[in-house]
Amino acid sequence: MSSHLHSDVAPSGKIRAGINFGNALLATRDADGAPRGIAVDLAQELARRIGVPLEIVSYATAGKMADGAKAGAWDVAFLATDPDRATEIIFTAPYLEIPTTYLVPAASPLRTSADADREGIRIAVSAKSAYDLFLTRELKRAQLVREPGVDASVDLFFAEGLDALAGLRPFLIDLAEKHPGTRLLDGHFTVVQQAVGVPKGHDAAASYVAEFVGEIKVSGLVATLRKKNGIRGVSVP
Repeated sequence: MSSHLHSDVAPSGKIRAGINFGNALLATRDADGAPRGIAVDLAQELARRIGVPLEIVSYATAGKMADGAKAGAWDVAFLATDPDRATEIIFTAPYLEIPTTYLVPAASPLRTSADADREGIRIAVSAKSAYDLFLTRELKRAQLVREPGVDASVDLFFAEGLDALAGLRPFLIDLAEKHPGTRLLDGHFTVVQQAVGVPKGHDAAASYVAEFVGEIKVSGLVATLRKKNGIRGVSVP
């Protein structure tokens, strides 16, 4: 690896990888606090290929992690692509696609995700998540009620008896199984594309990471890690 690339992708001599532990599909901590998940596995693989140590920079929400791009808080980050984030971050092609939908009370009149955009409908959402950014642009009538983080948005939905909870379909499937008085709406309002981001201005790093993501998809590594981590309801684009 050229020294120019090294200084662009790992300027401190190690690679600082931003990881959102608020999205349990991508990253969690086990009982002794050790990080796990597909984002962690991919960060380790990236560090191994570059030949530098890995430092995980932990975040509770994707919104806070995206905000860290401008501050130079990380060298690469594992997060969803979005036009609002692309002003500060260069994204790779996605390595995972995750459909979204809404969780609603079983007696709700809503049937499909398109039904949710009605006057008087209040939707709980994790603030600054990729699907919040999407819904903020797209919804015309329904009201978004934001909470910082996924868990807080779930608590709000149940505590306030809101009409719907927006989220990633695999996560909401698990939630519906735990709460028999709820169900998922058919269809999806968007598909969240999980990718790797590099702060704007680091073009050499961005092109290296883009090649890395292309290669791990073609080689089957992403599919292997998806199985290893037991992630349901997602696809490798």
